[in-house]
Order: sequence, then C-alpha cells, then structure tokens
Amino acid sequence: MTTEFTVRDAFFDFCRRAGMTTVYGNPGSTELRMFRDFPDDFSYVLALQETVAVAAAAGHALGTGNAALVSLHSAGGVGHSLGAVFNAHRDRVPVVIIAGQQSRAMLPTRPFLGADEPALFPRPYVKWSRQTERGEDVPAALAEAYRVAMTPPCGPVFLSVPEDDWDRPAEPVPHRAVRTGFAPEPAALREVADALNGAANPVIVVGPGVEDEGALPLVVELAEKAGAPVWISPLSGRSGFPEDHRLFQGFLPPVRDQLAARLEGHDVVLVLGAPVFTYHVHSEGPFIPDGAKLFHFDCDPAQTAWAPVGTSVLTTIDAGVSGLLDLVDKADRPAPEPRAALARPGAADPMDPAFVIEALRDHLPADAVIVEECPSHRDLFHARLPITRSGGFLTTGSGALGWGLPVAVGRAVAGAGERVVCVIGDGSIMYSVQALWTAAQQNVPMTVLVLNNRGYGAVKALGRRIEMDTVPGTDIPGIDFVTLAKGLGVPGRTVSAAADLDAALAEGMAHDGPFILDVSVVPDDSPAYEPWAR
Repeated sequence: MTTEFTVRDAFFDFCRRAGMTTVYGNPGSTELRMFRDFPDDFSYVLALQETVAVAAAAGHALGTGNAALVSLHSAGGVGHSLGAVFNAHRDRVPVVIIAGQQSRAMLPTRPFLGADEPALFPRPYVKWSRQTERGEDVPAALAEAYRVAMTPPCGPVFLSVPEDDWDRPAEPVPHRAVRTGFAPEPAALREVADALNGAANPVIVVGPGVEDEGALPLVVELAEKAGAPVWISPLSGRSGFPEDHRLFQGFLPPVRDQLAARLEGHDVVLVLGAPVFTYHVHSEGPFIPDGAKLFHFDCDPAQTAWAPVGTSVLTTIDAGVSGLLDLVDKADRPAPEPRAALARPGAADPMDPAFVIEALRDHLPADAVIVEECPSHRDLFHARLPITRSGGFLTTGSGALGWGLPVAVGRAVAGAGERVVCVIGDGSIMYSVQALWTAAQQNVPMTVLVLNNRGYGAVKALGRRIEMDTVPGTDIPGIDFVTLAKGLGVPGRTVSAAADLDAALAEGMAHDGPFILDVSVVPDDSPAYEPWAR
C-alpha cells in the first residue's frame, strides 16, 4: 500500500478543517476506495435509502449551520436521492454530495453502474456540479464545492469521483476563507427607508432567509421600530419571527388572490428572505393590493430577477436589515389587533387533529425542535403551536414528501440532546420510513407523532377545489405504523382514544431514544376544508 499523500488523504484533511466529519450515506462498490483506512475522527451514519441520506445530512446542516457531507452510490443512488436534493435546493440547505463513479479507464465502455453525464444528472437542483478531468484535482474541486454550498444563497453541490481517483497522489488544499456577507447599495437602502418612514400602514413579510442568515433579532427590532405587523411567507421552511409577538399576524396563503386580500390596507410591503411569492394553485387578481409598493430583500440574484412585482434589493438579510435600522425612524403606530384566540376542541374519538396539536403543545419540552411534514394539517398546526425561538422549527418549503422524518433524524444527530419532535402525516412517513432504522441505530432523542387520517388529505382537498368528489389513489388504510417501526428498532404506541393521548405523549417525550406515536385523527373530508385555510 502506498504511503504517499493521496486524493483520499487530501479529501478527508479538507473535510476535517471544514468541520464535515460526519458522513451520511448508503455505500456501494464505487465508494469502497473512498473509505479505505476510514479516519477514526470521522463517523459514518448509514441510511437505508439515498433519499434518507441526503435529507438526514440536510437536517444535520440545519442543526449546525455548516454544510454536511453525504456519499451516494453511483448513478442509481443519485437517482434515488433527487427528491431530497430538490428540497435541499429549494430550501437553501448546504449539502456536499459525493457520488461514486466507475474507474476512468472503464468509462468509454458505458460500464455497469456508470453515470454517462454525471455532472448533468442532478441539475438544475444543485448550485455546482462537476466530475474533474484529473483525479488529482478532486481535493481542490471539493474545496470549491464547499465554498459554493456555503455562499448565500446556500444549497447543495455535487461532485462525482471515479473510484480509482482516491488512490492517486495529491497535494493538500491550502486553507483560505470566503467572507460571504454583502450589503445593498446605500441609495437602495435610502429608498426603502424613505418608503417605510412615509408609509401610513407598512407590513413586513418574512421568509426562511431571516432564520437561515441569523437575522431574526434584527428583524424583530425593525418591525418594532417601524410599527409594522409581520406575516410569514407562504409555505416557508422556517419560522422567521416569534409567533407569540404582538406584531405577528400569521401565515400568508399560497393563493394569489387570498394573499393579496391578507395584505389589503397596507401601502408598503417589505419582503425579507422569501420568494415573491410561492403559490400552490392558480388564481387571478393582483399580486399585492392595488396601489401598494413592494420592496424585496434577498441574497439570491435568481429570486430577485423573477419576482413579478416591486423593487428587489440584492443583499444578505443581516446586512440589509442592519442598514435599514440606521435609517428608519421610530414610528408611533398602534399595534394591530391581537389574533383571535382559538377555542380548544373537546375530546372525541376519532380525535380532531387540533385536539392532538393542543395536547402536544402541553407536553413539549422547552428546548424541543419541531420538524413538521403534515400537509393536511399544516395551517392548524401553526395556528395552535406557535414557534417562539430561532431554530425551533423545520419543515420543507418545496413540497416533495419524504423530507421531514430523515431531516428530524439528522437534526437529532447534530443536536446536544434536545428532543426533536417530528409531526408527520401517515402518507408522508411512508416516503422515507427507513429513516426510523437510522434513528434507532443512532439512538437519537426523537419522538415521531403520526397524524393518521388514513389518506392523502391535502390531495383530496385540492381535488374538491376543482369540484372532484372523489380522487383515486388517496386512501391508504391498513398500515400498522407501530409494528412497522418496531421492525426497524423503534418502539411506540397506537393511540385511538382521546383518553389515552396525554399518557402516550408523556411516554413518548420521556423515552430514551426514538419513539413513535400512531394517533388516529378524523379524516379531512369536509367540503369546506382547504389545507391553507385559516
């Protein structure tokens, strides 16, 4: 065996210096040389399917604020993972994806497992993608990929490595830093500040970029200084504003006319770190109320380019809001009317999902991190379980199911012992149920609460919107989630009676390691139900 410094040595040396010492993956033949003499200070977290590997790595990244490393197996493994890659891209999560490839000498013969055009395969849902021309260039490409992943807007990157590259001689990658924050031009800040100062009734819309860039305290200060109520953007993957604050108004719907109606009466709209806007179904009408001016702060040139209305300012949120705070006058506007308190549903069997969420709120540890993937109940979940601290909530803003459970596992692996609570639909969990096995092997502090309505409730609701009385393929009866989880190493309880819920939640939160609760809830079959309705 050679003793010279190799591509493998340089690769792990860079990962060590970048803080990427946990590898999520599912191994195969084209990755074996990568893991020869695997370093003792690295850990490998095995996922049983590549979607789980990428999403768990994303959860790890969201927990640490640093890019996470994931290893995929050749073309097939990359193909399996693409739903999670799509989510990571849309949700701006920095994941460094390394994919195995057959040896360079074999590539002209289109070998078994080989990727014909590996750099094109995951596009356009990665920020950067490459297979180097020479093996010795792999470490420098890795360093470039990491820097791209961590530059706002963050996101996944992809590097394909032929298996014989790992043993080639290489040089260490020199250390260098990239300072990624950037501020808007002063004239742009002045324009926005003047608009806020002259507004009769301004409003702020926050998106996931606020939390991703650590700007939540500054945004709270700006809202209070301007006296502006705050909404969270449609289908946001984070919270972005304390939901118990007196200025918080709720969540904008992903429907154009409904969204504009929520903003009616506001003459200046300031959007921070969010698309303008994300819609789920088509509707006519203005994007914002007639006569209102919209200003948009975001770090992504693509977002600022396609926004259909208003004036976009290219900036990281921290820098942009800091600049505004120096220019915005202290306003003396009355606070908005408090949001109406919601009555707590009574106990009934099967249970109202709102009853379950209220009970969950009673049992949550103070430092719990909530991961949500229950499309049928997302809005009632937010209405009844306010997120009050930065980092306390994760979901997907892109909509590809199978993200929540493995994200919760990765977030728990990256944590410091705080309880991670994954609230998930019975349809959603089956897209990546293998993540339970990884949770059991890692013995993570995680409680999985399945809101089991025995079907795809959100799809049924969308069908009713277009006057479909029945939607084929939306009923999913007959799954025993507790037995399934037990087979993967996770204990749990089935809860079909409201009288048993409190005891089950107490057990689930106190359990040493992962625990699943399969809770039967009323199906959302009401003709008036819409998953974004408030």
